[in-house]
Amino acid sequence: MAPASTLVRRVIAAAFALVVALSVAAGPAMAEESGPANRLFIQALQLVKQADNTYDVAEEARFLREADKLFNEIVTKYPDSSLAVQLVTNQFVGDFDFYEFRSRIRALVCNEPLTSLCFLHRIGEMLPPVETPIVAARWDWLSLAVAYQQLGDIGRAKEIVAPFVSAVRRGSAADGTSQDLFVARALALMGQMQLALDITRQIADCSTRIYNLADIAKAAAWRGDAAMAVALADEAKSYASARGCNWELGLVSQALLRAGKEAQARTLFLNTVETQFSKFKETKGDCCPPELAVAAAELGDANLALGLLRTVQDENPWTIPAVLGRLARRGETSLAIAYAEQVSDIDVRGEAFAELVEATQKRGDPSTANDLMRRLNRLVDEASGRRPGLLAQKAKAEKAFFNDDRWRRTFQAALNSADKASNFVRRDIGAPLLASLVRIETGLPMLD
Repeated sequence: MAPASTLVRRVIAAAFALVVALSVAAGPAMAEESGPANRLFIQALQLVKQADNTYDVAEEARFLREADKLFNEIVTKYPDSSLAVQLVTNQFVGDFDFYEFRSRIRALVCNEPLTSLCFLHRIGEMLPPVETPIVAARWDWLSLAVAYQQLGDIGRAKEIVAPFVSAVRRGSAADGTSQDLFVARALALMGQMQLALDITRQIADCSTRIYNLADIAKAAAWRGDAAMAVALADEAKSYASARGCNWELGLVSQALLRAGKEAQARTLFLNTVETQFSKFKETKGDCCPPELAVAAAELGDANLALGLLRTVQDENPWTIPAVLGRLARRGETSLAIAYAEQVSDIDVRGEAFAELVEATQKRGDPSTANDLMRRLNRLVDEASGRRPGLLAQKAKAEKAFFNDDRWRRTFQAALNSADKASNFVRRDIGAPLLASLVRIETGLPMLD
């Protein structure tokens, strides 16, 4: 194998020969554009060579970023050159792989391995790649876009989300429907409220339409737009009534409560519980939607909430931490802890403990929060580092309990555990890790 310096020289020579040939073939006008672009390209490759030949991490990063600026200059100053076209479309130029170079630039964030942007980069590397052309949204990649938006890399967030928005629009234009899987909700979390609503209002399906309206209303409330939160809660209620969306009424109740309409929320909730239980007794079919159990934790008594939880938790295990956390925030701590201890799934039990740590800490009960931290730590120790989701929940609990940065090393351990896990685990762990990270950084359950 040739040494690295020889390979770089070959790359430079091949690239230069190629771009000169393209310039000559394209005629005088293209040659005028290509000459300066070629010079910038060669300068950039020389910087890449310098980066390859240094052992100093900071110096390597500096050379690579300077090279990246030159590549960007080719695109912005000489957009009609063949080089600009190749760079924008991530083509090889000779033997130079620009896509690999861009990946290398993104990986520079991990020169500081305990930063959240490094965590995001590592999670992104775990996600199964997006198949092209994109025809349907991907929850995990949209979650990644939301995470980048919340942590300050807006350009990367837009780069990820834009193709999915286009896919939804193409679907809508083709058949009059929109197969939206989290696109509108992701856009709302990224501050694109009107675009999120435009997509949502094209959807006739009860579940997707009302889920979107409720989540956009939630995002509006988090942004301090109380008027929009109220308007969207009312819209969800009206749509459910007009279309007979009875299965989604628990979600509508939550939206009304969040919008400050407690009396309406409580009336709708109680009527829905009575109707759903009556139907269950008659048909012996599915009792209740999982969202009704969550609404019960906010609006009903604890026994009703736990009774509903028992009927839905097997098919919807996410409801367990959601319900128990809400009960604990209302002061029903003992019942919630006793219920959590009986949960057989270790990861779900750990998430429930993490929710209870935060709830009891916020209620000013550090003694109980400390006891819950000990229970969670015991689960983590028994797993011996083999459960990345459990480690992420520990990190979330540490942030709530200690309110400092010690959670970062625990979250790093979660990523290390995921890296060592089977392909099956790696395929599914990305979105839960993203949800935990965004919850830690924002204090809001944005990706739940």
